This record gives sequence, structure tokens and C-alpha cells, in this order.
Amino acid sequence: MAAEMKGDIFKALGSKTRMEMIKLLLHREYHVSGLAKALDISVPVAAKHVKTLENVGVVEKEIFGKTHVLKVNREKLYEAMETFSEEYEIEVEKGASLLCALKEVAGVGVKRVADREYIVTLDSEEGFYVYEVNGQLPNMPINEYKIDKGEEIEIKRLVPVLKKKVRVNVREKPK
Repeated sequence: MAAEMKGDIFKALGSKTRMEMIKLLLHREYHVSGLAKALDISVPVAAKHVKTLENVGVVEKEIFGKTHVLKVNREKLYEAMETFSEEYEIEVEKGASLLCALKEVAGVGVKRVADREYIVTLDSEEGFYVYEVNGQLPNMPINEYKIDKGEEIEIKRLVPVLKKKVRVNVREKPK
């Protein structure tokens, strides 16, 4: 993403009202009038803020007949947030494990569970983390992954995203 586009996104997010809209839209989809009601602002004011967010691609509109439903474009939002990620360059011996390499990077916390090592904190921020090597998700723990050539490692925090909500009711067995 071009620096100019990221700047535009940050300008768009510079409004308290638009940030509140994003927070609401991260939890569910809204019609512009629903957003206006939730934020206690007029529909025209809400529409103006939504247009600003749409122009930078952070909010998208789905059209169902005459109804327009708004949702967050999480990918665009996450791309903008990459501005705050840190980059390191380190050197290790050929055949070293990824775990050895990550020990060279400040702020990476690792925990051993049975015979596997997992990333559990980044800069003291606890969570569930995965790693990618050259854009691929290896199917092995960091202590088993061996580095044989130059690699680009990305550590990503898994953010809980509700994909399905299942309500289970219990009924009595017939006698």
C-alpha cells in the first residue's frame, strides 16, 4: 500500500466519530441509519463520515435491493496497521532453528509445551501467535523449523474473529 494511501486512512481515522463507527462495525454490520442511532448523531452526518471511510476503503457497502449495509474492510484496516510493525535483520548459522533466530529478536516471548515451543508474547503483549516463512505457514513448531537459506519471517497475532455463533439448547429426554 502506498504511503499516501496509508496517510489518507489515518486522516480518515483521525475523527472520534469515525473511530466509534469502526468499533461498532468491527462487531456487526450496520445500515447508515443504525450507525447514526447508535452514535446519537443525525443520518446526514453519519452518511458524511461513512463516505470518508468508504473513500479510503476501510468501510464497504453491500447493496441488497434498496438497502445498503456497511461493514469494515478488515484487510485494508490491517494493512494500514502494518505501519506500526517492527522490522529486524539478524544473522544465524545455516541449519539453526527458527527458535534460535527469534532469541536474537528483542521482545519475542516463547513458552515450551511438552516438546514444542510456541510464541506467546510480542513486546509483552500476550496472545496466540503464528509465524510465516516467506509467506507460507509451516506446519511445525519454531524449535523444529531449520533455516537453510535467507528467509523472511512474519509473526502474526491471531485476533479472535467470530465466524459462527451456535446456540445449543438442551431438552429433557422423553420418559
